[in-house]
Amino acid sequence: MSMGAYDEAEHERREKKTSEVDTDFDAERPEYSGSLTYDSGDSAEALLDKFQELQGE
Repeated sequence: MSMGAYDEAEHERREKKTSEVDTDFDAERPEYSGSLTYDSGDSAEALLDKFQELQGE
């Protein structure tokens, strides 16, 4: 078969493959419980001081 030739069997195979829906996965989402903490860290001035210190090394 030459390049670009129409292959009806291949077309049907691909159409069937793409029309099927895979339902083997778990449809329920897991629920997570816990807490979240946020550390804002140092002030902007302290971070700039640390940056300057690292630049000097």
